[in-house]
Amino acid sequence: MIKKRYMHLSEKIIKENPNIGASLDARQDIANVEVPKLGKIAAVNAIGEWGQPKSRITHLVFCTTTSLHMPGADYQLAKILGLEPKVKRVMLYLQGCFGGGTVLRMAKDLAENNVGARVLVLISADQMFIPDSENAVEGHVCEMGLVVNLAKNVPNLIFEYIEKCMVEAFGPLGINDWNSLFFIVHPGGRAILDQIEAKLSLKKEKLEVSRHVLREYGNIVSSCVFFVMDEMRKRSFKEEKATTGEGLEWGVLLGFGPGLTVETVVLRSQ
Repeated sequence: MIKKRYMHLSEKIIKENPNIGASLDARQDIANVEVPKLGKIAAVNAIGEWGQPKSRITHLVFCTTTSLHMPGADYQLAKILGLEPKVKRVMLYLQGCFGGGTVLRMAKDLAENNVGARVLVLISADQMFIPDSENAVEGHVCEMGLVVNLAKNVPNLIFEYIEKCMVEAFGPLGINDWNSLFFIVHPGGRAILDQIEAKLSLKKEKLEVSRHVLREYGNIVSSCVFFVMDEMRKRSFKEEKATTGEGLEWGVLLGFGPGLTVETVVLRSQ
């Protein structure tokens, strides 16, 4: 069950927290309260669409690049939602832009190895890091907050390795026509999307939803892929497609982040 939610800096927040620009403590105080609230809104909507009682939830995986707190946002969300005390929680911090894919991969692993666990329809998931690319995407928590540095060659690195990821993921399924798939791609930047489109010889419309999310929201780190997924689902419903994956059965979710790490998740839309 996945839903997206986001918060933005408003004049009201700035006035109530005059030290927000200079104080990491002030920003963390806000995030530690607001992140679980955002999680609640997203979770309530997802549970409503699922249509099952929340007492049937067996696992909770929470990922954030904003809040650093103990007990974490996973505990706070479980408490706010009134989940069973025995719900099994996993908290992921500072995963960067591939975090959305990591969440889905972990959910798949949990479902496969725990009888009765419930998760999205995932076929396979994989993670790889590109050799000698540890300086391509770096993040550091300092007094200013989280500072991220991106090397100029990130799009080129992705261009070089993306087809290898696709072949390894879809080879066992006998799929090698990339235009037969729907794409949930982390929109880390226009150049990254351009390189993926070129390397895989994709039709222009294949990455349109990712480009739309990039135009509307920019790079919002690990949550980006869920914005793309939700936008694709809405468009598919509106256009009365046969599946939520633009009418297609098979698709792929691609996330890129520090490492340089690539998360590849094979999806099946029903």
